[in-house]
Amino acid sequence: MPALKIIIVDDEKRIRSSIRHLLEMYFPDSEVLAEAGDIVQAEQEIRKLKPDVVLLDIQMPGGTGFDLIRKLSPVNFKIIFITAFDKYAVQAFKYSALDYLLKPVSPDELVKALEKAKQQKQAEEFTLRLDTFIGNMAGQNREPKKIVLNTQNTVHVLNLSDIVRCEADRNYTKFYLVSGKSLLVTGSLKEYDDMLNPSGFFRCHHSHLINLSYIERVEKQNDQLVMKDTSMVPLAVRKKDTLLQLLQQI
Repeated sequence: MPALKIIIVDDEKRIRSSIRHLLEMYFPDSEVLAEAGDIVQAEQEIRKLKPDVVLLDIQMPGGTGFDLIRKLSPVNFKIIFITAFDKYAVQAFKYSALDYLLKPVSPDELVKALEKAKQQKQAEEFTLRLDTFIGNMAGQNREPKKIVLNTQNTVHVLNLSDIVRCEADRNYTKFYLVSGKSLLVTGSLKEYDDMLNPSGFFRCHHSHLINLSYIERVEKQNDQLVMKDTSMVPLAVRKKDTLLQLLQQI
């Protein structure tokens, strides 16, 4: 398999050099075609050299990495974003299923992201994911409103308010929606618990994650929740007190 052709785009030369060094040390199956320190230079290099992957800083002189993407649309290469830590941006990246690396870049995370990029046959539904990210970053409180979910054959964008509950299904997760439909999605329930917990979801049982807004009632005697779609969900005894406290705060 030919080496992965990469362009590094970051306004700090120190960071570009560090990433190049990490690639030489930990990902020899790669070739750095060029480096760029601003949007103008990056656009020129990408158009000329046609990389497989662009490691792209978000904040740069003359605009953002997203501005660059719009100039190059439609995108026919993979993109891995590089960002300084920002809890809102990181949360939005996760909800939008976009690949990202935090500065300072970890060798393990870099290798993992590039291995994933190698397995992708094309820049899958990138515009859809990017639009979801930008929408989630908009607004005053910057709380994500949408999530990107992958089923076996399709990528779905859902409003969080459309999700009633989630249920573990081996290494997959089943999402139950307000419409009555369900989606079997790649990823474990733990992954979605970590992601959705800050947005009003609660892991009420080792196999169940619920949207607190859709609880109809709590049946304390038999430790069950009745949801507004009439579904019944078990409530772990050790989770009962925490749930009741949360419901008092709503």
